[in-house]
Amino acid sequence: MAVTSVNPALQGRFARELGELAIAWRAETPPDPELVVLNEPLALELDLDPAWLRGPEGVGLLTGTVLPVDATPVAQAYAGHQFGGYSPRLGDGRALLLGELVGADGRPRDLHLKGSGPTPFSRGGDGLAALGPMLREYVISEAMHALGIPTTRALAVVATGRPVQRDDLLPGAVLARVASSHLRVGSFQYAAATGDLDLLRRLVDHAIDRHHPAAADADRPALALLDAVVAAQASLVAQWMLVGFIHGVMNTDNMTISGETIDYGPCAFLDAYDPATVFSSIDHAGRYAFANQPVAAEWNLARFAETLLPLVDDDPNTAIELATASVRAFRPQHTVARTAGRRTKLGLPAGLDDATVDGMVGDLLELMRLDRVDHTTAFRALGTAARGDAEPFRGLFLDLAGADRWLATWRATAPDPDLMDRTNPVHIPRNHLVEEALAAATEGDLGPLAVLLEAISSPYDERPGLERHALPSPDDDGSYQTFCGT
Repeated sequence: MAVTSVNPALQGRFARELGELAIAWRAETPPDPELVVLNEPLALELDLDPAWLRGPEGVGLLTGTVLPVDATPVAQAYAGHQFGGYSPRLGDGRALLLGELVGADGRPRDLHLKGSGPTPFSRGGDGLAALGPMLREYVISEAMHALGIPTTRALAVVATGRPVQRDDLLPGAVLARVASSHLRVGSFQYAAATGDLDLLRRLVDHAIDRHHPAAADADRPALALLDAVVAAQASLVAQWMLVGFIHGVMNTDNMTISGETIDYGPCAFLDAYDPATVFSSIDHAGRYAFANQPVAAEWNLARFAETLLPLVDDDPNTAIELATASVRAFRPQHTVARTAGRRTKLGLPAGLDDATVDGMVGDLLELMRLDRVDHTTAFRALGTAARGDAEPFRGLFLDLAGADRWLATWRATAPDPDLMDRTNPVHIPRNHLVEEALAAATEGDLGPLAVLLEAISSPYDERPGLERHALPSPDDDGSYQTFCGT
């Protein structure tokens, strides 16, 4: 593959077409930048030369300090409901959109920074980021990508040489990430709040052209955009639920129009299965607990629908009726996606009716909840059970009689173990291993991070030397917490 050897072209389409949603801004110059980790496969997809990115100009691009002369970096404006409370002006408080890259596939993707310094949206914050949280986003987003779940991706993490004050003094870093775009529900909330119908219409046209082009030919393009986003989010959240992922901060400014997972702050994967699990240190009421994620997504989509009403129909009552019907499609679409995924996780035949599938999974999850069984381990062990050896699965449960009854019902369906092995990962970024890798990296040891990244890069493959990375936490007591990093 041919790659560029010079500073790449950065298009400024968002800044050019939607200037009311952007403030021109530049990244702070870090005192002593040092590349910590580079995603070479992603760099090649973007038609970037990894060797160049490792050099001074490349690191300058990854920190936003060495850009093409015609680049137009901006801090994006957006609003958002944060834990249910509306904030009319959020925006990129420690981030910058450098512009859009067009890779070898011809598809434009945002190049975006986190931790690049304060902006007009910082609201008194320092605009900086610590190394650990930026490496967390790198690890979790790459794990999601390897699992086949739509996501923003991390291109690189660069240590800045500037300490960051949180509870402790921590090494600072900048994350360079790539996304289909950074359009969010909050972007539409901000545009709608201005009362500028032309701005809202241009934002809709921009989103349609970039993410859901079929909507342009609909009788009501704004409604067709809503339909497309509802469908994308129904599928996305179902995929989260199937692998036990908890986003942690499902505010409207963290829901993309593209259907990609974004903003990996206090996020984590389930250890012991419990639908009430909350990992975020700031989610005191459990608003975004594991089981609440579909409901939270539907609520966010209703807020998105509200912004589009003036463009759906001139008659407000008709607009509300049409938009409400669109949002109500989320639940059945999510259920269809979830049930299809459950069918493959249990290796069940296509002829089995959906109610039986959901009942069988529900019974299994209740057994797992009562005995605090590791979510990933249990589903992976079922592949072995389908081949005749049920002991690894049975050994996870205290209620052996209950597990045996469930196994008998499930085995009667003649499950497909090969399908299950392609669906149930052996490797996820397990919480204790993530913390171990981030702590070591913060102290300058990148070895554990490298091994963890190797494990999650092929999540369905069992490989020698990575056995420890397939095991559940040895001391999971349900007290694990994650933090947003600001």
